[in-house]
Amino acid sequence: MFDTIPLTRGRLSPEDVARYRDDGYLHPIDIMSPDEARTLRAELETIETDWLDAGLPRPLSTYKRINAHCVLPMAHRVAADPRVLDVVEGILGPDILIWSAEFFIKEPRTTHIVSMHQDLTYWGFGAVEHLTTAWIALSPATPESGCMDFVRGSHKNPILPHEDTYDENNLLSRGQEIRVDIADADRVPAILQPGQMSLHHGLMIHGSGPNTSDDRRIAMAIRYCSPEIAQQVSDRDYAILARGADRPGNFINFTPPCAPFTPASLALYDEIRQAQAGALMKGARTDSKGFYS
Repeated sequence: MFDTIPLTRGRLSPEDVARYRDDGYLHPIDIMSPDEARTLRAELETIETDWLDAGLPRPLSTYKRINAHCVLPMAHRVAADPRVLDVVEGILGPDILIWSAEFFIKEPRTTHIVSMHQDLTYWGFGAVEHLTTAWIALSPATPESGCMDFVRGSHKNPILPHEDTYDENNLLSRGQEIRVDIADADRVPAILQPGQMSLHHGLMIHGSGPNTSDDRRIAMAIRYCSPEIAQQVSDRDYAILARGADRPGNFINFTPPCAPFTPASLALYDEIRQAQAGALMKGARTDSKGFYS
């Protein structure tokens, strides 16, 4: 087990910010109580029950897995939580955009994995520094349930070659996997209990194994960035201003949803999905069945 990262008035110490810069990740960080995490899980699972067969234009799993904050007020509420933003501010500074928020769910006793990869490989931003992922556990994330594994210091590499596997067991959009052998001894498990959070750099090599436990492994991944980064592949990109100001204006800022799956938010979701696909699926097989196909 890892010692909890201490916070001072809800914020990271300079020493822990330096650890993040050196290691490329921080965990575990207590961000909410286990009871609050369980309440959020129950809220998500109620949404799953209520909307599974509600005639949505796309499968419910697509909306949970890609840009959930566009259509679910609950997802935006967590992403904009001041407790989370206070921690993220130590990494990114006072101006913070929410670029994406999504649920990574592994059902119990299943074979789904996330192959070892670097997030920034296909996002269209290049090898930028001003982006971090907050990963919040709503159920236990352990080696048995398929927690993330980090490779300490690997964020100091450039974007490395990846291969698209299109493996049906892979939760990534195109099954992208880094073309580097990662020894088991180099993998650091990011063990989190409900209500705890990790942060990792966009160039961090990371992945996760299958869920061999008897419970769902439910987590929310939120990608935060500073306004100065910009899309380099697609002709436009979208974000929600969470804190501070967006002076460069490199993103189309949009308003979070007021209710689940409104007609306006569903239309915006497809607009954003189409724009981001230009970067995320560039070079993918034309017959790819991924979330952006």
